[in-house]
Amino acid sequence: RMSRHAKKLRDHDINPCVAETDATTKCMNDNNYNKDLCTDYFLKYKNCRIFWHEIMMQRKRSGVKPEMPSAEERKKILESMG
Repeated sequence: RMSRHAKKLRDHDINPCVAETDATTKCMNDNNYNKDLCTDYFLKYKNCRIFWHEIMMQRKRSGVKPEMPSAEERKKILESMG
């Protein structure tokens, strides 16, 4: 059984970087946990976190609720950026 925290991390509306997390985990599993072979995945995850954190902080400053856009909203944001 997954803890409530683990469920939150898997929820696409709460965690905008589920895909990057999964890709990083898969890379680590596939490469016997050699971090050096998964640098690109770690970087993509880090960039994802930085990007959505900035969006969240902008929304918080503007009084927009919820502070983290839903998965559907995030998709539209990314599409509008090209």
